[in-house]
Amino acid sequence: MNLKRMMAALFACCLVGAALTGCGGKSESSVNKNGNASTNEPTKLTAIFVKHSLTKDVKDMKWLSDLEKKANVDIEWQQISADWDQKKSALFASGEIPDLLFNATKNSDFVQFNGLFEDLSPLIEKNAPNIQKMYSDHPELKTLSTQADGKIYSTPRYKGLWPSSTATMFINKTWLDNLGLKVPTTWDELEKTLIAFRDGDPNKNGDTKDEIPMDFNPIGWSFTPKLLLGSLGLPLSDDVPDGYFTEDAQVKNFYVDERFKTLMQFLQKLYSENLINKEAITQDYSKYQSLARGNGSTAKVGFTWGWETGDRFGNELKDQYIALPQLKQHADSTDELYWSYDYYNQNFGDNAVAMSANSKNKDAAMRFIDAFYEPTVSLQVLFGGMNDTDKGIKDNGDGTYQILPPADPSLDPGSWKWTNTFADNGPMYVADDLKDKVTLGTDMQAVFKEKSVYNDLLAKADLKTNVYPQAFMKYSTEDINTMAMNQANINNVTDQQWAQWLTTKADIEKEWGAYVAKVNRVGLKQNLEIRQKAYDAYLSTLK
Repeated sequence: MNLKRMMAALFACCLVGAALTGCGGKSESSVNKNGNASTNEPTKLTAIFVKHSLTKDVKDMKWLSDLEKKANVDIEWQQISADWDQKKSALFASGEIPDLLFNATKNSDFVQFNGLFEDLSPLIEKNAPNIQKMYSDHPELKTLSTQADGKIYSTPRYKGLWPSSTATMFINKTWLDNLGLKVPTTWDELEKTLIAFRDGDPNKNGDTKDEIPMDFNPIGWSFTPKLLLGSLGLPLSDDVPDGYFTEDAQVKNFYVDERFKTLMQFLQKLYSENLINKEAITQDYSKYQSLARGNGSTAKVGFTWGWETGDRFGNELKDQYIALPQLKQHADSTDELYWSYDYYNQNFGDNAVAMSANSKNKDAAMRFIDAFYEPTVSLQVLFGGMNDTDKGIKDNGDGTYQILPPADPSLDPGSWKWTNTFADNGPMYVADDLKDKVTLGTDMQAVFKEKSVYNDLLAKADLKTNVYPQAFMKYSTEDINTMAMNQANINNVTDQQWAQWLTTKADIEKEWGAYVAKVNRVGLKQNLEIRQKAYDAYLSTLK
């Protein structure tokens, strides 16, 4: 073993510690000759869960301990909430991984570390009735979890209760009213509104310098001005990173689209007029959130993007804001309007749970995985336990359920969910027949109400021409490696360029041709060809 491999193995051992000491060890008293659970001691398993930074210790989740007992397993959990991408490289390279990996893998891992993960297909057929039912109800979920080699190395997630868009555009209606302004409907009107926000002390605290007219995350992220590309007739979908979208069944990239140039020219003008937060380029998400939550009842941000008013602005400020419909570029614009159609991204997910190929207790591990996919258990995975300890869900006793408000009144419902349970990071199948049986929390009710302003635009989504569900795309090992290398080079150019264009007085029109040529040259042209091939293969599976 060379030094590099020795160091990787040592790091991996430190990472999982005692959790992996018995990895693959078999408790003979817990399984019978067929590998099924007996009435004796539970089967001991090890597991890693890559969780949200807010999520409490899983050992404090009663619904989870109840599930372990029901499946007759005893899980030794290792919980990771930061820097997993860096840590997992050493762990996976060591070849020693726990029995189960929750929210810890990507499709590329199964290619890069071939042989490390178990093909779950036979185990699902043998001992996973809930997953079988999920695949029968939604065959596309089986497609999602099946790799290019025809094997299933991890199970998916489906929640089906979420809307068809990730982001909403928000504007402070209180500020508009304080300044006697109407809700803007065009880019031109938005600019005039932002100028009034800058100069008119709209929060009425006597300080004309503490308002931020417009704020956003870096453009490649979810809550950004990239949504305004829909003003120009560009159909974004599934919140795909790195700028990819489809139009007329052709895979394209908005970073080299003329409409992106138009957007950047508009944003550059706003920035030069001191209408955009100077830290929009560099701020992390926590800073982005905290800034919008203002100071007590004093709002700081006028126009922005986010998930839902309570989540974005906090309980004290949320009522000041309204959802803003998509804007036209100009009053006389003839461009068809779109809003990003993110249904697949919001409701489907891959790589919920994977299993070590070296696990000695595969039947017990599969039984535990399958237990998560019983629909009422999945509700608890998503919203918290249905018991007096976890206080996540109320069982009404008539086949209906109510998502409870936060037991901690200092938290908004979204933060409470992420604190109290696995939330969106867990394995789940919230079956479609539960949709009419679950009363969602106030945050999700608000989400649907706020995002309803985009319903007409979202109805334009055509699954065969202008929706790009990236998670369903399958690639060869060679293509994955090629795209990853190319994308790193592409991002180095695009990230630097849009930031420079935003913050300087560069002549975007003059620089555009050379910029596009460079992006194509460093790998975009090849990536588009690879993605088009995979997208065409995906389209062939649609009826």
